Amino acid sequence: MNTPKIHESEYRFCLILWEHEPVTTVELVKLCQQQLEWKRTTTYTVIKRLSERGVLQNEDGVITSLISKEDAQASEIEELVEKRFGGSLPSFLAAFTRHQKLSEKELDEVQQMIDHIRKGTTS
Repeated sequence: MNTPKIHESEYRFCLILWEHEPVTTVELVKLCQQQLEWKRTTTYTVIKRLSERGVLQNEDGVITSLISKEDAQASEIEELVEKRFGGSLPSFLAAFTRHQKLSEKELDEVQQMIDHIRKGTTS
């Protein structure tokens, strides 16, 4: 399945949705006013756009996501790796770790992921 593109401001909106779903449009408008300083009309416009693209659904004024946060993040990373690193995950990781120091705990977590992948049991 192709994950629809979620732009930056839409992603910030989706973070609110993912945290509170299912959520009514009235409550979502209030949350977006508080957290994003959006007007009511902006929230309704984003709901309509994301609904049309298959990111969320509005059923009788109750909003739920059709795309998980994890799927949206994975799609963004895949696009970034493809566009900027020619599809090479090792090149991406090398660039990332060149300027981002990983703690021992993070290194252990990455090693565990690699071990799971090698065993064929991704989690």
